Amino acid sequence: MGERRSPLSSERGSTTISEAVVSKIAGIATQEVEKVQMGGGAAAAVGGFLGTVTGAVSGGGSAGSGSARGVSVEVGEEEAAVNLNMAVEYGVPIPRTTEEVRRNVINRVENLTGLNVTEVNITVNDVQLPEERPMLDQQQEVERQAREQERQA
Repeated sequence: MGERRSPLSSERGSTTISEAVVSKIAGIATQEVEKVQMGGGAAAAVGGFLGTVTGAVSGGGSAGSGSARGVSVEVGEEEAAVNLNMAVEYGVPIPRTTEEVRRNVINRVENLTGLNVTEVNITVNDVQLPEERPMLDQQQEVERQAREQERQA
């Protein structure tokens, strides 16, 4: 196998991507998949995530806030591993949904950071009925905005 040169280093210097950045990207990428909620059953997790996304869009928000809830990462110089805890809506096929989340997280993290994602481990720790998700409309709006941004990119 040939040696692959990292896009994060050159003759002029190197770029380091923090764990907080990878966590936030992975959390947002997870939320882009329909009928998934980061962190599990607490409605506060959705509220925290949505507040962070809104803050990030408007320039506010902080590295350790809601979008990273339910996400842990290990970041090296050229690679990252992601661990997710999430809930899915009742009736959604869990294997298909987690594979969609995995693909989206890998795609987003690799394209936005230049890091190679070695693995995305997912723990589904809750199943929710739609009425248990009081901020569903707001989450769907965030998902719609993310898809629109992706099309524009």
